[in-house]
Amino acid sequence: MTTPLRVLVVDDDFRVAGLHREIVAERSAYRALEPARTLADATAAVRSEHPDLLLVDAYLPDGDGIAFVRETSIDAFVLSAATDAATVRRALRAGALGYLVKPFERRALVEVLDRYARFRNVLDEERSVSQDEIDRALGILHAVSDTSSVSRSATEQVILGALGDDESSASEIADRAGVSRATAQRHLAALATRGIVEVRLRYGTTGRPEHRYVRRRA
Repeated sequence: MTTPLRVLVVDDDFRVAGLHREIVAERSAYRALEPARTLADATAAVRSEHPDLLLVDAYLPDGDGIAFVRETSIDAFVLSAATDAATVRRALRAGALGYLVKPFERRALVEVLDRYARFRNVLDEERSVSQDEIDRALGILHAVSDTSSVSRSATEQVILGALGDDESSASEIADRAGVSRATAQRHLAALATRGIVEVRLRYGTTGRPEHRYVRRRA
């Protein structure tokens, strides 16, 4: 995926809409469109701007955001202060790919955007995909996290900090992080499964290839 994904934020609170748009604009995989504050504006923006992804509030001044998600054929996440199970189920039945309860921490939306970009990379519309790729894409999109704010464990944060932006081995990362090699490998494997880091193989002259780790970029 080389062309940035176009994202439309639909929220009647201009401060919240602006904040969410800023988060989108900071991600290199995306192009943030001007937010829409009503369903009428959102409908017009869909026709003129052709967004790839919608971030929609459940309740808007002139109608139902979830119904809007159902009526469009565009991928969408619902971002709402509504916490009742009926609303969440209704959003998912309408076709929403996920649901974030407002207010949420900034990193929660960042994680959603990063997962969606990887999901779209796997399910490229220009080619056929295998069942394994479908399963992998769904696993990326619906990655299980420990909390609703998509926080990582303290050890994982230390591991990622030790990894930095360079390619490194598990031993190198363990030394920097001050943990055992086994602990570093365990957390690196979990991060690789969730698509946060990438595993590369370096082949020497003899013996098994060395596993190298690098932070994955959206």
